[in-house]
Amino acid sequence: MTSGPFAIDLAAVEAAARTIAGHVLRTPQTVAPRLSDLTGATVIVKHETMQATASFKERGAANMLLSLPASERARGVIAMSAGNHAQAVAYHARRLGCPATIVMPQDTPLVKVENTRSHGARVVLHGETLAESASRANEIAAQDGLVFVHPYDDAAVMAGQGTIALEMLADDPALEVLVIPIGGGGLCSGMAVAAKALRPDIEIIGVEAALYPSFTNAIRGEDAPIGGPTLAEGIAVKTVGRLTLPVVERLVKDIVLVSEPLVERAVYAFAAYHRSLAEGAGAAGLAAMLAQPDRFRGRRVGLVLCGGNIDARLLSAVMIRELEREERIVSFRITTSDRPGLLGRIASRLGELGANILEVSHGRLFLDVPAKGVSVDLTIETRDADHSHAILRALADDGLAPRRIDARDHRDVSQGGRTQ
Repeated sequence: MTSGPFAIDLAAVEAAARTIAGHVLRTPQTVAPRLSDLTGATVIVKHETMQATASFKERGAANMLLSLPASERARGVIAMSAGNHAQAVAYHARRLGCPATIVMPQDTPLVKVENTRSHGARVVLHGETLAESASRANEIAAQDGLVFVHPYDDAAVMAGQGTIALEMLADDPALEVLVIPIGGGGLCSGMAVAAKALRPDIEIIGVEAALYPSFTNAIRGEDAPIGGPTLAEGIAVKTVGRLTLPVVERLVKDIVLVSEPLVERAVYAFAAYHRSLAEGAGAAGLAAMLAQPDRFRGRRVGLVLCGGNIDARLLSAVMIRELEREERIVSFRITTSDRPGLLGRIASRLGELGANILEVSHGRLFLDVPAKGVSVDLTIETRDADHSHAILRALADDGLAPRRIDARDHRDVSQGGRTQ
């Protein structure tokens, strides 16, 4: 029991730190110069992706499992999760000789499903949402006599996650703001309790995916729609925690909602500028800083890189999409007379202009192309948007009349800018 108004207090978090010592990694915390340049703040990153299962979830799972009597561990545990909690429970359950069953939504990224199985857990794929997975997990728990390990609405789990704040403030007492992703609220509530007890003046900012504003709705009394495909599936939670909500409501100053393009940009920024893999939920804190730069500019901000389990193909798609947004990858079509050596001349000209050709398609059979004509579709890589515009203007000056064929097809490429 705690003596305060919440399910946990500082003493519970400090006890959790002692319990999990030696079972989880005390992760490094580093200044991120490139991310600081990007945001205008001094960005300090806590690398929870260096845990054995690449996420902070190990802290809460280890604390909860270690708190169980040996008889209950021997009987087995069950959890529902979109991935990181699943892997954490499976990993530490195997370490402790505890059978584990994990119920996961059917559309959980394959990398998380396979990683969970690799840790020895029995995986049950059920439902489209965490709520449906939770319902099935409760049925199995009652049927098989298993202990349910909740991903966030559990005091031991909350206390375990709160140990991150103890380490962050011990390593950098000058932190002014902590920006923390919120799914069900276990991480944010645990960290908020610990941080505000140690430093009442520190500011706590939560982050939700714009498609899943569960805490925003609950705290502000709003009814914004919840649901949809998100890159930040780790925080795509429709139901707030009964234990976590009062903490977030009292100790978190504000919640920032982040759009999908901003989450993608944050994942890209971690990879390109900080050389770190971040899944969508793991990058949500940085996405919030990109969404509201004025709030954080000039301040010393702590980010939790809380998860790095992103599918390689999805990461590749995100990286390419961001390069397209920055116009460092552009696609365009040239329609002209079919003359011998045309492709060679275009390729040579692009080489002179400093472009790298990624893809080329040569077509004569389209009905919008004259019978004696040809269309050439090209995708090129450039240094930046200005370089792309200069190349397209140069091709237009050469009489080749390039036309953008991607999402920015409304641009007047002959002038290298937007059509007004």
